[in-house]
Amino acid sequence: MTIKVRYLPEDEIEQDAELLLAEYKETTGAPIKLPVPVAEITTYHLALRLGFADLHQTLGVPMLRGQPDILGAIWIDTETILIDRSLDPKEHPSMSGRYRFSLGHEIGHWRLHRSYVGREANQNSLFDSPSEPTVICRSSQAKEPIEWQADFYSSCLMMPRSRVHDEWKECLGRTRPLLLSDLQPNDPVMLRAQTSIYEQGRNEPAAVDDALFENVAKPIARRFGVSPAAMRIRLEGLGLLLREAPKQTSLWIGSYPLF
Repeated sequence: MTIKVRYLPEDEIEQDAELLLAEYKETTGAPIKLPVPVAEITTYHLALRLGFADLHQTLGVPMLRGQPDILGAIWIDTETILIDRSLDPKEHPSMSGRYRFSLGHEIGHWRLHRSYVGREANQNSLFDSPSEPTVICRSSQAKEPIEWQADFYSSCLMMPRSRVHDEWKECLGRTRPLLLSDLQPNDPVMLRAQTSIYEQGRNEPAAVDDALFENVAKPIARRFGVSPAAMRIRLEGLGLLLREAPKQTSLWIGSYPLF
């Protein structure tokens, strides 16, 4: 059963992620270099146990349509995080960005949700046995509030707002947002976009636009050690990538509009 969590505004989640980075910086006494050292934050600063396992086998849960659905789990009582072996970057280097984001997601649960353990224990929202994880993170439940909060926490932790703006300026040579209509993709870029969505099995109308934005996000994503998709979502959230021009608003004072 999914743990019910209170509503948290994005600002509150982002503030805690920034606080964690500040705590880690104070602990190490050195500036944080990119990509954000999420594994070191987990084991060194938060002192959590971290490992890999075949989580479907460990938890006795079948995969979803033959693919891993459980990417991470956290045991609050034993202060342990396990990431599914399919994301182990040593065995699967191409999954490095997904691994790092999933680990940031589990840190989000630790920071935002561990206080719910005692509160929910008598409501059958947690597993009775201490050997069972407090939270099992399933891709199929990404829209649940608890999972969305952990995802957004990971985004803020892995891609801090100020650093993203710095890298946006460094990589693109601009500070202003980029509109979808500003892009003039040539044939190779369009082919890459179409190939990307084909490989992902996507066919929704926005899929090509997503892929075009991810082509822009890719060099910045490399610096942060995340996937182009994760960086594209963060850039859109920060208003640096826009699907359409924002509507102009006017402020009226008396009978005169001020723009």
